[in-house]
Parts: sequence; C-alpha cells; structure tokens
Amino acid sequence: QVQLVESGGGLVQAGGSLRLSCVASGRAFSRYHMGWFRQTPGKEREFVAAISWSGGSTTYQDSVKGRFTISRDNAKNTVYLQMNSLKPEDTAVYFCAASGRGIIATEGRMYDYWGQGTQVTVSS
Repeated sequence: QVQLVESGGGLVQAGGSLRLSCVASGRAFSRYHMGWFRQTPGKEREFVAAISWSGGSTTYQDSVKGRFTISRDNAKNTVYLQMNSLKPEDTAVYFCAASGRGIIATEGRMYDYWGQGTQVTVSS
C-alpha cells in the first residue's frame, strides 16, 4: 500500500510558476513509476507527465512540453511537478499517482495508487 499526499497548489497569474510536490509513504517509493494527472469539472482526468522509478525517463503531454518538468527524489520519497509559463487552461485539480507496472504509463488505469489532489488556478 502506498499513500500519496500532494501539496503546492494555489492561485497564480498567467505566466507565473508553481511547484507541486507529492510525498509518498508506505511501500518502497523507488519501485514505482510516478505520474501527474489533472482534472477539471465535467471533463475526464488527463495525463500530464510521468517519470520512471529511477528518474531516468520522463514523458509529457504535448500541451505542457517545454513548460512543465517532472522530477523525483527517492531519498525523500517525493515527486515534483515544476510548472512554468502557466496558462488559464492549466487550471485543474492535479493528482499524483504511483504505478507498479513495467512501463511508464500515460493512462490512468495503469496506476495503482492516487493522492487526493491539489487545486491549481491560473488567472488571466
């Protein structure tokens, strides 16, 4: 069992930056690939970024490439999402998730554990 707790969300103006953190407790964090997803009311949850267990591989949704960076610190059981040049369309609840599968997945169904989410609001 893995427990995930996100933090770092808030209100920011367009063009600003935020860094989200997700702290894991429970079973060995370094065994899991980690992902960030987001969801807005009335829409399906969408993939944002993912990182391999070692941190050596990452993948991003096209709309955030060049603006967002996912990273992890296995010594601190933490995964981060650095978000720069934020846009109003980035407004959503952001969730981190852990996957024990053998590949870095972009589909939510491939993730085994989820956090409760943190709200990010970008004003225009």
